[in-house]
Amino acid sequence: MTTVGTYLSVAKDLPRWRKIAANRPQVASDTKYLAAKIGKATSIDALMKDRRLFGIAMKAFGLGDMTYASGMMRKVLEQGVDSPKDLANTLHNANMLAFAKAFDYAGGKANVDTKDFVKSVTDRYVEQAMQADQGAQNPGVQLALYFRERAPQLTSIYGVLADKSLLKVVQTALDIPAAASRQSVDTQARLLKAKVKIDDFKDPVKLEAFIKRFAAMYDMQNPGAGASVDNNANALLYTASFLGSDQAVGVDMSLLLRRQNAARGV
Repeated sequence: MTTVGTYLSVAKDLPRWRKIAANRPQVASDTKYLAAKIGKATSIDALMKDRRLFGIAMKAFGLGDMTYASGMMRKVLEQGVDSPKDLANTLHNANMLAFAKAFDYAGGKANVDTKDFVKSVTDRYVEQAMQADQGAQNPGVQLALYFRERAPQLTSIYGVLADKSLLKVVQTALDIPAAASRQSVDTQARLLKAKVKIDDFKDPVKLEAFIKRFAAMYDMQNPGAGASVDNNANALLYTASFLGSDQAVGVDMSLLLRRQNAARGV
C-alpha cells in the first residue's frame, strides 16, 4: 500500500490505533507510572529527579530525543513562558513551548495533581507511541501523522525550521533538497515563505491535501515505502486538481512529469 493509502487508513480510525498503542505493555506501564507519580512532581527538582517520569513527560511532548539536555530543560522550566525573552519562547519549537506551558512551575500554573493534567499528558504520550508504531512500518506515515497533529499549531515558518520532522515533511512535499538546511535560517525561511502559507495548515482541507502531496512525494523518493510511480503520480494529480494550481500547496506539474520520467529512466 502507498504511504498515502496507509496514512488515510490510519487517520480515519485514530481511536482504534491509539487504543492498540495504549495496550502495548511498555506504553501501559509508562502511562500507569505517569498517573501514579506525576501528582508528586510539584517542583522542577521533583520532576527532573525522577528520571523515568521526566523521560515519559518529554516523550509525551515529542522531546524524547532531548531528554539528555537536562541543563537546557531546567533553564526552560526555571524561566517559564511569561516573557518573550524566556528561552521557551525564543527557541521557536512548538513542542518545547507546549512542555514549558504544561509544566509552568515558574508561573505557578503547573497543575500536575489534577485529573485533567494527567489525562492530557497521557493522551500525548499515547499519541506519540501510536505514531512511532506506524513509523516502524513506514516512516512516511509517522511523519504524516505528526504533521497532521502539529502543523495547525504553527504560527510562523520558523516553527517548521525548528522541528526536524515538520521540516522533513515540508521539504519532501516541495521537493526541496535536505542540503538546503545548510543555508542560514533566514534564507531558509524566505525560501519556504515563497512556497507555502502557514495559515493553510489551519484549514483541514488544505492540510489534508498537503499531507497527501507529501506522502506521494515520499514514496517517489523512497521507492520501497509504497507502491508504483504511477500510483504516486495519480495521488499527486488528485491533489493538484483538488486544490487548483493557484494555491500555495498546489503541485508543479512540470516537476511531476520530470519525476515520473526519471523514475522510468526516460
